[in-house]
Amino acid sequence: MYSTPFSPAEARSARARVGLSTAQVAQAMTACGAPVRPELIEAWEYGTQAPSESQLFVLADVLWCPPTALMGVEPRTLAEHRMARQLSVERLAQLIGMDPAMYWAAESAQQWSGDYRQTKALVEALGLSLRKLIGVMGHNDELAGHLRSAIDGRWKAHVAAIAKITTLNKTRVSDALRTMHAEFAEFSERYMGHVVARNDDSRLKEVAAERSAYLRRLVDHFWDLIGDAGEAPPFNSVPTH
Repeated sequence: MYSTPFSPAEARSARARVGLSTAQVAQAMTACGAPVRPELIEAWEYGTQAPSESQLFVLADVLWCPPTALMGVEPRTLAEHRMARQLSVERLAQLIGMDPAMYWAAESAQQWSGDYRQTKALVEALGLSLRKLIGVMGHNDELAGHLRSAIDGRWKAHVAAIAKITTLNKTRVSDALRTMHAEFAEFSERYMGHVVARNDDSRLKEVAAERSAYLRRLVDHFWDLIGDAGEAPPFNSVPTH
């Protein structure tokens, strides 16, 4: 079970932008069918409590802002993308033609298992790009594993597997892997150069930190290199799952 993502600081800023008091926000939410007291609004804004999903959706409407502004995160998981669209579990399940319990299980496990028709409907309902779909399907860890092996070894051996995971053509995947392999090799060369030159520990630590930061964002960097194809809607190219 996840908690509803919520940023107290963003909530305070959003309320300030529309010039409402906590009492006025509470009154407006109550009028919209989500009865709350001003004290609860204050608790949200100071981080001692967090709103439920339904309360988050109404609060976003009252403050004239998208739910993502109050969530304080860029949607990455299936649940976060759903909440960004102000959809309940039941409503999204209805839109994609899936039993709500089955959808809830997929969301909770962060592992999408819908068929082609349901996946296509999910993409349309949530406005997902190929890059985001691969993430919500729970394939990012698998992709990261192949990317790590590719940049530190024989990258050509991983082209087919990564193309299968992402549904991208092999030429596009090859171009990205070739670039990443060269970038990572440069880190190793710089590090060994400092070792041979017996440079001070601070410089070695700096290069090591850059290398670690690079590894942490392997998947994001891969999609950055892929470019427009990753940001486009994936259909009709996504195979049955």
